Amino acid sequence: MTTATTTAVRAPLGRQLRSELRWIIRRPRTFFGLLSLCLVPIVAGVGMWVAMDGDGPLGPGLAAIIAGNGLVLPVFTLFLSLPLLLPLIGAIWAADGIAGEAQHGTLRGLLLAPVGRVRLLAIKAFGVAAMTLIATALMALVGAVTGAILFGGQGMLTLSGTTLPFVEAVGRIALTVLLVTVQVWGVAAVALAISTTTEHPLVVMATTLGGVILFNVLGVFEALDWLHPYLITSSWNSLADVMRDPLPTDQLWRSTALAGCYVLIGLSLAAMRMATKDN
Repeated sequence: MTTATTTAVRAPLGRQLRSELRWIIRRPRTFFGLLSLCLVPIVAGVGMWVAMDGDGPLGPGLAAIIAGNGLVLPVFTLFLSLPLLLPLIGAIWAADGIAGEAQHGTLRGLLLAPVGRVRLLAIKAFGVAAMTLIATALMALVGAVTGAILFGGQGMLTLSGTTLPFVEAVGRIALTVLLVTVQVWGVAAVALAISTTTEHPLVVMATTLGGVILFNVLGVFEALDWLHPYLITSSWNSLADVMRDPLPTDQLWRSTALAGCYVLIGLSLAAMRMATKDN
């Protein structure tokens, strides 16, 4: 008598990561999300270009120095999108990662497959992180091209009054992309943790955006100064230091470390939930 034995074979990690990225990219909502992000610098750039024909000021902060300084546009639009639009995009991908799978009935099959639950969560987190980086980089690229066409892009005038050469200006744009991406990762990690508790992606998106709005409101009250250092949104204004010369790093490192703590907490909570999730 012969006994047949079946051995579960795991797919290579690289293949799983590529499959996750293809799954995200092929969804229509991903296309529309990336399109909306690309439209932000175009609309903002055209609006500022039209406003320059008048005598009125463009506005405070980065908007005030954009005339003849097109490489500021990608930095300006990334900061403009950080309080709401970018967290929304990150929350959408995080919601689809677990809650979306559960809603379509495919999560149970994934949990029964010969893939560890923590490994599955790591793959989903990789997909969200990679798409967030792609989204911010694409937005910055469109902003840089739009700014160079409309306002010129030979250098970058900083908030300190100095002008950075082209190569260093591109480096500041790349640094802004990384800093903003880490902040969105912090929000998306919390959204991923929420995604493991529900089968409805809209609940994840609503809860995440509600939390971001609540954090912004709490950051306004001076009586809650003791709480502000723990709110991820309270450090977003300090990211404007990337436009100063010389580059101050204290606040940038502090805000990045805070976002890293949110990533760690969010993924830890998600892993704890995935370890006991059975549907």
